Amino acid sequence: QVQLVESGGGSVQAGGALRLSCAVFGYSPYCMGWFRQAPGKEREGVAGIDSVGRTSYADSVKGRFAISKDTAKNTLYLQMNSLKPEDTAMYYCAAGWGVNCLHRNTYKYWGQGTQVTVSS
Repeated sequence: QVQLVESGGGSVQAGGALRLSCAVFGYSPYCMGWFRQAPGKEREGVAGIDSVGRTSYADSVKGRFAISKDTAKNTLYLQMNSLKPEDTAMYYCAAGWGVNCLHRNTYKYWGQGTQVTVSS
């Protein structure tokens, strides 16, 4: 069993930055990732990281977001820079097993979400 607890969301102006954290309780699966869902839209993969540290990103966030993990602290992070209004969404941490750490079907465990709001 894996439990995930996100924190770090909030409101920021365009161009600003936020760092999301996800505390992982239980064992760490092969893939860890961040997803987001805006009202009326599908949940989409933002960033993923596998057990050896290989990362993958959605095209919309490449160069602006960075996923990382601290194994000693059992914590996953998402550093978000140069935020845009279109980044506004509920952000979810996820854990699972699969070959594609950016694909929703890889993930079995989900956090409760943390809201990110970017104003223009």
